[in-house]
Amino acid sequence: MPSGTGKTVSLLSLIISYQQFYPTRRKLIYCSRTVPEIEKALAELKRLMEYRIAQAETDEEREKERNYSGLGLTSRKNLCIHPEVSKEKKGKVVDARCRDMTNTAACEKGRADPGSVELCDWHENLGKLEPGSLIPPGIWTLADVLQYGRDKGTCPYFTVRRMMPFVDIIIYSFHYLLDPKVAEQVSKELSKDAIVVFDEAHNIG
Repeated sequence: MPSGTGKTVSLLSLIISYQQFYPTRRKLIYCSRTVPEIEKALAELKRLMEYRIAQAETDEEREKERNYSGLGLTSRKNLCIHPEVSKEKKGKVVDARCRDMTNTAACEKGRADPGSVELCDWHENLGKLEPGSLIPPGIWTLADVLQYGRDKGTCPYFTVRRMMPFVDIIIYSFHYLLDPKVAEQVSKELSKDAIVVFDEAHNIG
């Protein structure tokens, strides 16, 4: 089918109706190819959930729809708000500098002896929050998550990473699920009975 005919929203409507009907609510993993495609799918999902909330017939149904949660994941480079690290032009440099300030050894040393190593304040602020409550329920586009991080002083990238086991839908790139090394880091905590959708699957290869 050609683009613009409503394939994404039709598929999302079907699966979300299934998720909301069954109390066990299996997670939906929606895999796309590029950052613009991920952001577009999130925007369509956000509009869909706004419609479902508006059409809910009872307060209980409306609350159920409001509590449906979805996030998108992209690279550190795209989600970093650290004033120095975010200026780096190469993704690998952003990754390396981020890991230097957020790895377990650095965090333990920096917390035990403040100032001994440089830590990321935005990452540290996440540790003060309840796991599973790093961001309110609802659908958050990548731009929304970035703005929320700026407003609250929390790291957008690790907010999404740590919320992945708790949300109803995660939208991210194919390689987060198909590349064994990346999947071991990013997707290992996702439930094995999740519903998986590959958008534009002919691009896998």
